[in-house]
Order: sequence, then structure tokens, then C-alpha cells
Amino acid sequence: MSKQLLSLSEYKGMWLLVLFDLPVVEAEERKKYTHFRNALLKDGFMMLQFSVYARFCPSEEASEVHKKRVRFVIPEKGQVRIMSVTDRQFGKMENYVGKTRKKAENEPEQLMLF
Repeated sequence: MSKQLLSLSEYKGMWLLVLFDLPVVEAEERKKYTHFRNALLKDGFMMLQFSVYARFCPSEEASEVHKKRVRFVIPEKGQVRIMSVTDRQFGKMENYVGKTRKKAENEPEQLMLF
């Protein structure tokens, strides 16, 4: 792949981030938390940290589809943020476990169809 095509794809591909704080005091709240989390996983999101999930989308248009799916399952209580960043921006993220720097997640090699 040429350098020009690579640099264009780094800006076309998007990472969709979902950050949330949901109440889990009551049994019904825990059930809604679990439903929300499972919906994210079913839609191809991966957990980066507790309550921080990410999914690679090949384009901004594709990210809009997944944003709609997230909006559809947001519980009535709590706080949810949805953020999109380019693949290039995501790749600049620094990831540490303790004081040890770890490599950030890579975009999937190919699209998975379910």
C-alpha cells in the first residue's frame, strides 16, 4: 500500500468510544447495566477499561450506524458519552499498565460479519 493511501485510510477509519457511568445499587439497575454492556459487546465493542468501550469503524458513515445502536440501548439513568476519533488519533493514545507502557489496540485485520 502506498504511503499516500495509508495516510488517507488513517483519517478515514474511525474508532467509536463509549464511556459510561451507570448506577448499579438496585438489582434492576444492575440488570440494565448488564444489558447495556452486553449490547456493546454484541455490536463488536471491546472493553478498554471498566466503563470504556471502543469499536473500529471503517468510515464515519459506518460509525453513525453504531452510534444509533448505542443510543437505542442507553438506560434512562446514568451518564453515557459517545466519541469518535480517527484511527490516527487513536493510534497516538498512550496506554500504561502500572508504569509499563503497552501497545494500543490495532484495528481489525478484516471486517467481521455476523
